[in-house]
Amino acid sequence: MARERRPAGRRAAVVAAVLGASVLAAAGTAPPAGAHSGGHTGAHPGGHGRAAAYVALGDSYTSGPGIPAQVDTGCARSDHNYPSLVAAERRTRAFTDVSCGGATTAEMWRAQGGNPPQLDALDRHTGLVTVQIGGNDVGFGSIIGTCARLAAQDPAGNPCERAYRASGHDELALAVLRTAPKVDRVLRAVRARAPHARVLVVGYPALLPDDGSGCFPQVPFAAKDFPYLRDTEKRLNRMLRLVAGVNRAEYVDTYGPTAGHDMCRAPADRWIEPLQPAAPAAPAHPNARGEAAMAQAVLGRLERGRGHG
Repeated sequence: MARERRPAGRRAAVVAAVLGASVLAAAGTAPPAGAHSGGHTGAHPGGHGRAAAYVALGDSYTSGPGIPAQVDTGCARSDHNYPSLVAAERRTRAFTDVSCGGATTAEMWRAQGGNPPQLDALDRHTGLVTVQIGGNDVGFGSIIGTCARLAAQDPAGNPCERAYRASGHDELALAVLRTAPKVDRVLRAVRARAPHARVLVVGYPALLPDDGSGCFPQVPFAAKDFPYLRDTEKRLNRMLRLVAGVNRAEYVDTYGPTAGHDMCRAPADRWIEPLQPAAPAAPAHPNARGEAAMAQAVLGRLERGRGHG
């Protein structure tokens, strides 16, 4: 297997790009707008001249926890997550989905329960890879828990933002910066193991209202923490876009297509469920409509042909 290394100059380029993204995000710049089981390959009939094998890597936003039907309970993986919908629409010859709830970039190289290291699903015959990772490295789950707990102290203020800035630095911005080289390493490993593949880095959907408004108690955050958390997610997506470009991968924007369908919307309009879901999905995760929207974003990127950014 090819060694997954990178020149020192390229490492510097990644860091510089992400630092630039942090400044843009702080200024309020938004980012530009097949059933299977256990992660094993499932055959699909050929069609549209698309014969390349497709491998999906990712965390719970990819796997689709709670969405029927769950085909791998250990990884909370649905057969109606966006990779399955993409594979079915494209009539992919061979499809392997090893996404797993709770995965961080580390799970690309190490087993997660019964799920083998996700990178092991790749080989020289892989023609398409989607990667959605980094949210758990930043700490999505702990951030939600912390901000919900602190909201009671100052419901009209920004206690969560103050807590994460108490050191004099924005700890969440730093977490995004620290995640950048981890995502970079993942993408280098994908290239080494699947050198002929088209690689798509999938961003995260809009979890909170894009206008910064809140919806307590449906989403139990303090009023002025909503724009801070919105901007943190935008910073994460901006980082993913930049690191994808450095690695000659393509970025799929799922934030723009899902804006207006966040956790604060009425059940009929939302594609992301709140902390007490009304539709089958995990808290603060896409429901079936959210996964379908992300599938359409991936398909749209694929239809536009190869390109960066």
